[in-house]
Amino acid sequence: MIFVTLGTNDESFERLLKAIDKEIEKKTIKEKVIVQAGCTKYSSKNMEILDLVSREEFDRLISECDLLITHGGVGSILTGINHGKKVIAVPRLARYNEHGNDHQLQIVEKFGEKKYILVVKDMNKLGKIIEKAKDFKPRKFESNTQNIINIVENFIDNL
Repeated sequence: MIFVTLGTNDESFERLLKAIDKEIEKKTIKEKVIVQAGCTKYSSKNMEILDLVSREEFDRLISECDLLITHGGVGSILTGINHGKKVIAVPRLARYNEHGNDHQLQIVEKFGEKKYILVVKDMNKLGKIIEKAKDFKPRKFESNTQNIINIVENFIDNL
């Protein structure tokens, strides 16, 4: 199963759902697709579309999916990575009124450079990236949180 999450942004991300629908029609995607659409209103005969889901349901869908396709939100990306999932991230872009700026592009580029995820910047390449995901071996994510905590604690102790 492919789980698609668009986050909870007020802006629509219909562009991604149209591209996924196209790949289903082309038979690039043969698996069941479940979408957490948030505020994006989209109708499809090919996908099961849910508005918002509880945290428990979100975690269940992530656990059960074989592939996570997500917007460029850090929370969604890290949840997928931490569950050991193959993640394809597609940033919301300001030029399509999907977000106020292009920070998601910067986020997905950094995660992509480190080989944690696959990145789609051009929707015409979504099918190729989905095919590439079949053999993709994501790099294991190692959090730097404890190191930051230690630095802050040392700083406070030395005041």
